[in-house]
Amino acid sequence: MAEQGENRYPPGAQILVRDEQWLVRNSMPTDHDGEKIEALGVSEFVRDEEAVFFSGIDAVELLDPEKTRLVSDTSSYFRRARLFLEAVIRKTPLPQSERGLALADRFLLDPLAYQQRPAELALSMRNLRPRLLIADVVGLGKTLEIGLTLAELIRRGRGERILVVTPQSVLEQFQHELWTRFAIPLVRLDSLGLQRIQREIPAGRNPFTHYKRVIISVDTLKNIGQYRHHLERIRWDAVVIDESHNLINAGSQRRALAEILAPARMPCSSRARPRTTATSAPSPT
Repeated sequence: MAEQGENRYPPGAQILVRDEQWLVRNSMPTDHDGEKIEALGVSEFVRDEEAVFFSGIDAVELLDPEKTRLVSDTSSYFRRARLFLEAVIRKTPLPQSERGLALADRFLLDPLAYQQRPAELALSMRNLRPRLLIADVVGLGKTLEIGLTLAELIRRGRGERILVVTPQSVLEQFQHELWTRFAIPLVRLDSLGLQRIQREIPAGRNPFTHYKRVIISVDTLKNIGQYRHHLERIRWDAVVIDESHNLINAGSQRRALAEILAPARMPCSSRARPRTTATSAPSPT
């Protein structure tokens, strides 16, 4: 029993609510419903989901760290433990003032200076809302440069919401590269997927808020009449437009899409500016 005035659910504690595990972000007493607990999902089915619970309504179990059960790692070269530690390191935030690349030597790529340059520019703080045009020739690793940049932004808390727009022909490859090399999970959406989300969420809710990190083809989004009002009402931490040379034709649907993704007052070109934009010329096959 907690003493009067003592916070029963301090920030950082883990709780079990509705058969799922949550991390407490904040808690405060209420007049009639017990403690109001703001939490972030930890277990698989609610991971990274935000929720609010009231201890007077929900059964809230405070998990005791002393009851943690230690399990030996029998995998070869302690593979499972090493992967777990790597995941924890990647999720540990870095201060915004840290300009050095923290993850450049942790991915399946050679330490080439030119591939690290876009990430260095994005972190330089010369512009709080940087935009990048990556225009290397075919085969030099533009996708790797984008992945490294996004990974560094995520590590600093600047890549929570990510939108990647690619041609349909390279969508699966782009998604695969960012997951296998940088552990960045992107949910693949198409028109049917957006319709399914709209059926599941409350009427009027923006379907693009359902997932935090999304990859979608330019052909799906270029129907501006169908998605304009949703795209105009959402902000991303980072927007990637692959093969941006296809956006230069004034009056085209793709050009109109890029103008929606960028601030409305800005003309759309390789210089259009969402909060953090990485655009690239044709990707290597």
